[in-house]
Amino acid sequence: MDLRRYDYPKIKALLSICTAAIILPRIARAQGAMPLDIMSTLGYIQGLLTHIGPILSAILFIIAGMLYAIGQLFPSHQRASFHTTAGDMIMGAIVVAVLSVTANSFALASTHLLSNGTAANLT
Repeated sequence: MDLRRYDYPKIKALLSICTAAIILPRIARAQGAMPLDIMSTLGYIQGLLTHIGPILSAILFIIAGMLYAIGQLFPSHQRASFHTTAGDMIMGAIVVAVLSVTANSFALASTHLLSNGTAANLT
């Protein structure tokens, strides 16, 4: 078998999928196959966004500003790529900031929706 003929990223992806297919069921059995608790998962995500989101947003803004400033030092074709990357990072920072601010509202709405849907299914 000649490995030089094959595409290495495809082989790595295939090996990763096979490894996950073998290991994940064993981990689930080892933990007792605990049922998925959606309410606690939503609470965890809400807490994560509330605490880490503003920090991540600030870091993205700072890195975007640095990339914009560094881009000013290069010729126009390189400057454009730096400015595009900076603009994309600023948009990402704004999205993270908005999600961080609205995480409580999303969690509350999801909790009401899930509790009403679960109660309707049980009756």
